[in-house]
Amino acid sequence: MAAVRKLIVEVADARNLAPKDGHGTSSPYVVLDFYGQRRKTRVVARDLNPVWNEVLEFNVGKPSDVFGDMLEVDVNHDRNLGPTTRNNFLGRVRLDSRQFVKKGEEALIYYPLEKKHLLSWVQGEIGLKIYFSDDVAPAPKPMPVPGPASSAVEEVKGEPKPETDAGPTEKEKGNEGPPDAEVAAKDDSDHDEDPGDGGGDKVQPGTPVKEERVVQDQLRTSRSMPDIRLGGDIPVGPKPIPRVSSISSFMSDVSDRFPIERSSFDLVEKMHYLFVQVVKARSLPTPGNPVVKIVVSGSQVMSKPARKTMYFEWDQTFAFRRDTQDSSSILEISVWDPLISSSMSDVAGHNFLGGICFDTTEIPLRDPPDSPLATQWYRLEGGGAHRGDLMLATWVGTQADESFPEAWKTDMAGNPSSRSKIYQSPKLWYLRATIIEAQDVSLSSSFQIKAQLGFQVQKTKSIITSNGSASWNEDLMFVAAEPFTDHSLLLFLVEQRGSKETTVKGVTTIPLVTIERRVDDREVVSRWLTFEDPNEEKRVYRGRVQVKIFFDGGYHVMDESANVCSDYRPTAKQLWKPPIGTIELGIIGCKNLLPMKSIDGKGSTDAYAVAKYGNKWVRTRAISDNLDPKWNEQYTWRVYDPSTVLTIGVFDSWEAYGSGSDGQKESTRSDFRMGKVRIRLSTLEIGKVYKNSYPLMLLNVGGLKKMGELEVAVRFVRMAPTIDLLNVYAQPLLPIMHHIKPIGVVQQEVLRTIAVKITAAHFARSEPPLRREVVTYMLDADSHAFSMRKVRANWLRIVNVLSGVIDMVKWLDDTRSWKNPTATILVHVLLMMLVWFPDLIIPTLAFYMFAVGVWNYRYRARSRPPHFDPKLSLAETIDGNELDEEFDPVPCNRSNEMVRARYDKLRMLGARVQTVLGDIATQGERVQALVTWRDPRATGIFVGMCLVVAVVLYLVPSKMVAMTLGFYYMRHPIFRDRMPSPALNFFRRLPSLADRML
Repeated sequence: MAAVRKLIVEVADARNLAPKDGHGTSSPYVVLDFYGQRRKTRVVARDLNPVWNEVLEFNVGKPSDVFGDMLEVDVNHDRNLGPTTRNNFLGRVRLDSRQFVKKGEEALIYYPLEKKHLLSWVQGEIGLKIYFSDDVAPAPKPMPVPGPASSAVEEVKGEPKPETDAGPTEKEKGNEGPPDAEVAAKDDSDHDEDPGDGGGDKVQPGTPVKEERVVQDQLRTSRSMPDIRLGGDIPVGPKPIPRVSSISSFMSDVSDRFPIERSSFDLVEKMHYLFVQVVKARSLPTPGNPVVKIVVSGSQVMSKPARKTMYFEWDQTFAFRRDTQDSSSILEISVWDPLISSSMSDVAGHNFLGGICFDTTEIPLRDPPDSPLATQWYRLEGGGAHRGDLMLATWVGTQADESFPEAWKTDMAGNPSSRSKIYQSPKLWYLRATIIEAQDVSLSSSFQIKAQLGFQVQKTKSIITSNGSASWNEDLMFVAAEPFTDHSLLLFLVEQRGSKETTVKGVTTIPLVTIERRVDDREVVSRWLTFEDPNEEKRVYRGRVQVKIFFDGGYHVMDESANVCSDYRPTAKQLWKPPIGTIELGIIGCKNLLPMKSIDGKGSTDAYAVAKYGNKWVRTRAISDNLDPKWNEQYTWRVYDPSTVLTIGVFDSWEAYGSGSDGQKESTRSDFRMGKVRIRLSTLEIGKVYKNSYPLMLLNVGGLKKMGELEVAVRFVRMAPTIDLLNVYAQPLLPIMHHIKPIGVVQQEVLRTIAVKITAAHFARSEPPLRREVVTYMLDADSHAFSMRKVRANWLRIVNVLSGVIDMVKWLDDTRSWKNPTATILVHVLLMMLVWFPDLIIPTLAFYMFAVGVWNYRYRARSRPPHFDPKLSLAETIDGNELDEEFDPVPCNRSNEMVRARYDKLRMLGARVQTVLGDIATQGERVQALVTWRDPRATGIFVGMCLVVAVVLYLVPSKMVAMTLGFYYMRHPIFRDRMPSPALNFFRRLPSLADRML
């Protein structure tokens, strides 16, 4: 039973269409085109807001060069229902199939109609609901067609030939179906992958199936059957189970897979490894579970015990680092029986069953995209296995090999939790619950609604009921992670009988899978939910509540700080824009790391790196006991916005050290952070490789420490046209829902904290897990605590921003003071030109900014992107007490004397802020006093002067006035008075409200 994929398009309605029939209306219908398939809705007569509510289906076929993967929706006017012969085009919408979702995630979206050409008159929007659906197709019945192909297939399958003539096999029959039915069995996230990655060519309808193709298909299905013979004595052994390659994951995001070139690992250094793949053995004289021991270049490793089936199976791959100083050229592979002890047993009590030796200089070299090396049977020599065979393959490869991520490696000390891994963040949604009102509740009581989703609990305000109903109209927002299958939203009706006494009167449960999804700001229909008594076994009615509950997919769920965010896409996939490029990251290694722990009196570090961009996280392998680890791993992410940040962190793993005798105790310790690097993509030039070493700076209670250096290589590759890349800078940074219905700053930070907790819990359940402290550090979840250091640093940043304005004011004061007479004369000439030719003011300012930008172009960063600046952060000169205060948790656990000293210091700082705020308020109140007659004489003088100025400006040309004021302002100092100007004296005498404050 094959699954047939179909694209379902629900055409709901349209709004505000353009009139086309000459009478102010139109008779619209919709034509949809997908993969060469065309569907049409019915015609709605004379309606500018038509409603169709029709469901149209399309077959999803194999990607083609003839038909694109775009869905074209055209809205036209039916000329038969109107006397006009004008153009019947009402608008169009073109959608990429990568925006479509699977069934269950769809939502009604209104798309604005677009023009076909520049002179088209188009208005309005159309509502569509688009999703993929996988339907099970019935198995076709075999057709009785006799021929030699059927007997050949039966011989291959090893099944007895039936008495009657057999028709085409089920495999043949499946290949005779349409191409869209064959591709439909793929997952929805893979429908746009490169077709070259799939299987063989599909057979078109009506094409006869060749006999050779049938034999190949049957061979492909019989690989797991042992000792199959095809018309001769040549045995066809079973091939090993193909491993899931992680190299493709290095190249593309799991959530949005698109055709992309395979990585050449050109940003990192190639590291050569000797690979040994041990698959299985046969004819071993033992009833137990033997193990394989591999010895090469001073390294020795023991495999896991064999899995006993028809063969002794291991299916393990080992990777040994090939160093130039290695002197050994012999690879020894031996099989040992752990059950029997004899004179041939080793020190561990394993009985020798046989072995093989290889000369490492004759082992072939493989470098992807070369095909994988086939495994072979080798006869074991010596020991007790006189006719035993071992199936294995050995080759020399690099870290780009498909077997490398899951292989046992010498630099990992065999710890399975230290291997490299790619993680996918959970898909997060904002769940909005609008509590409107409740009815049929107790009289003269105070009620509130408590909503709970997992560990998230929110409450409405308390309302006193007088007629059995209560109204709130409050929005409660939660963060929910897919999948929603086992989660529900609980609503409790809570009665407050005192200041602290509460009673739950009723509860109702809403499964998350039944909640509607919204991607825009349309109104969601409310519904009534019934409260039931939670203490009764039977269902007892306790009232009802009217709510609006829906998922808001138009928001981006923040889990990072807004200024260092790596992704701004909304949750709903339908609203995603095409990617503009890719960011390639090569994590080369670290240098001069500090030892993080002590093993047998020797400092040691088991370092690994974590990189995060968008919803894709990567973790390198943890290299055991090395202060200069080399990873040389390369990864790639899709880029949707250049104003994003890539974060790389380095950590010390306790799991690698915990693999010893005290592993259970040590593995529970937290991984120690060693520093991180942030790279903003907008600072990178397109196509340029930035290969640099960044210092790993860590600020803790002890002060600023340099933990080592991280060497990475980064390259930003543009995929979209240049005009599309430049157009991104004109688009809003956050999705449109953040501007239509913004979320408050405090609420946004609370939701961000919840999102971080959900993400950390999700990664903690992975294998190997990504620890909570790692996720918290990468997402900066603990960086918003109060810090006097950050207060001073931010103040210096403000001063630095205003330094240009301050320099301009100083230059103007020097000019009007005639310190440089030549410059002052030139300024007079410039003033005359701008006054008499005011049209030159804006061009002159624009040209000045252009000159400044060109001048600063010489000082741009060329060698490496900007990194953490200890001087800007004031991390090098910070006081110890301030550091202790910065890292002091909330609530404070310091002594009372220290807390009192900090409080007094904070009061002194608050007094300064209070004085500054009072001065600002005083100046503003003096401006208001000009016309509010608080000082009648001052207001009279100001009003009279305004009348005089108005009359003068009416009579005298404005150019003459501007010229006079400019020359008066820049007059020579001998014509100036040292005392303040009369205008400033007048302003300072105006009253404020400061004298009224207590």
